[in-house]
Amino acid sequence: MLAVWVEQLLGFASGALKAIRQDERYPTLMAWAREEGPGLLNGNLPLAQALAPELWSQTPLARLEFRCEPLARPGRNEPCWCDSGRKTKHCCGAVTLPGAVPDHLMWMLSLQDWKGGTLKDALACGRAPAQALLEAGLISAETGQRGRAQQILESLFERGDWSQLPEQAEPAFEILIDLYQERGFHRKRERLLDAVLEHGPLFLRGVALERLCLMHLDNDDLDSARAAFVRAQQALPDSPTLAYIEAMLLLHEGHEQEAAERARFWFRRLARQGDLDPDQLQFLADLAENPGATLAEQLLNAEEDLAEPLASLQALLEELPVAPCLTVSATSEGHFEYHTTAREDTLHAAWRRVFPVTAVSDSPLGLDDDPWPGAAEWLPELCSHPEWLDAPAVVQELALALTSRFGSLPWMAPSLFVPLASRLERWLEQVAATGPGTLAWEDADNALLLRTGLALVVGMERGAREHSRRLAESLLALDRHDSLGLRELVLDQLLRDDRDEEALALSEPPGEDAAEEPVLGVLMGRALALYRLDRVEDAEQALAGSHDHNAYALSLMCGDNPSPVPGGDDAPVEPGTRAEAWQYRTLMRDQWRGTPGALEWLKEWLGRR
Repeated sequence: MLAVWVEQLLGFASGALKAIRQDERYPTLMAWAREEGPGLLNGNLPLAQALAPELWSQTPLARLEFRCEPLARPGRNEPCWCDSGRKTKHCCGAVTLPGAVPDHLMWMLSLQDWKGGTLKDALACGRAPAQALLEAGLISAETGQRGRAQQILESLFERGDWSQLPEQAEPAFEILIDLYQERGFHRKRERLLDAVLEHGPLFLRGVALERLCLMHLDNDDLDSARAAFVRAQQALPDSPTLAYIEAMLLLHEGHEQEAAERARFWFRRLARQGDLDPDQLQFLADLAENPGATLAEQLLNAEEDLAEPLASLQALLEELPVAPCLTVSATSEGHFEYHTTAREDTLHAAWRRVFPVTAVSDSPLGLDDDPWPGAAEWLPELCSHPEWLDAPAVVQELALALTSRFGSLPWMAPSLFVPLASRLERWLEQVAATGPGTLAWEDADNALLLRTGLALVVGMERGAREHSRRLAESLLALDRHDSLGLRELVLDQLLRDDRDEEALALSEPPGEDAAEEPVLGVLMGRALALYRLDRVEDAEQALAGSHDHNAYALSLMCGDNPSPVPGGDDAPVEPGTRAEAWQYRTLMRDQWRGTPGALEWLKEWLGRR
């Protein structure tokens, strides 16, 4: 019966609000309640007459600057407030409402109804109850009214008194953060997170720290992600979400075994407390058994329309037959040339009829549009035509698409990127077998192979680091001019694996005849490798070269909480700029911080400088 009452109440209140908005006068509402109201309450006129004054008293009126005009509740022997002319005890006083009427109901419905300047003024007046803001914002988000939802939820969190937030503020906060992310309001997102972390209630600070950790992981800023996780652990030590986040963090850091051990710890700890529902407990058990596979399955299940096509793609890649040979030749100048064949061109043309975008010719990792809105069409077609993957041009565009969506998620590497990498490696082995030479980007159709290689190296960098490095080294051996900038990436991976001698050898300056420009990651990586090998004098010379290349790099690396680059992730990264220095700090500060004494040495050297 309660559900029936809630449905009737919402229908009646919506109709009443429409009547009130005609002239915002009480008699207009009561005329509507007697004429049309009973039809919304199973013909119950007394209930319609009794309910209308209750709703009027809580309705904000634009003519009163969004104040309400509450009626004085009459005594039993006084005239009824429904204007029937009878005593209250013989009229509305004799009616028992089937259920409660929330005192914020008409504010909530008004917030959903008002538009433009009226909504803006209503929110600015500060009189809307917090619960009304919360519910109206959530409903707007659920119905796809993203702008309205953002506007209303912003008003909820811009209030000065955080203690007045409703209990359900947590999902509203997460929705607002997601709206900022989706709509590109990155500075608003950062300001909201900062405000919650500084002033918000404890439960909301924990959620903010969890979201901050995930944002840093998305940006590959492992050092900041680790710091946010530690703060979240202090704020909400028993949150089940921490188990999920720590597993992701450890997988990003390349510690798969430790991720499983920590997941087992969380499972034992939270299972003893007995507060988790069976699904949460099963998720933690699966996470302890195989963190990578569990996170991959969770991601696929969250993809809704793409869950089945992505699972089919995984199955296809797992059983993909050996790649056919390419047409490769070597010129007299020692250049390898790969040329597409007629069959490969035909396969690529068939793929292009369903795949909506293409690679940008002058960009190593760019597509001219986002392919994923149409993935529900092209993924099943690809799974129905596995022979398309015999064409390197198809593999290239698939690798670029997968990297754009899943390249930052370590747990997706084994099922999506490793099979494609094995296919490319067979082709690269065939190129190398042609004889000595170089695979230059600008020659023939070589860019197809090189661009595919870069996409797969990036896609496997977190989740299959050793395989990623092997592929990058194979590409470097063939592309002597390093047109993809892979030397810096391999160097970073060697440093992460404590292979300092190999990192130092890779960082050797190129010969005088090489056209390669100095790269900050290589210069700083050389300094770190030399420091780890106790060659401090040589390391200081390398630091001087890094500082000459980019004057911001060392101070940003030493700072505990430096200001991010204005413009965030979209800022251009040019040599010598603060954006370049920030990017290096984001990717490698955890390695400097994890090397005993390294940051202190940097600060001391910078002080002397």
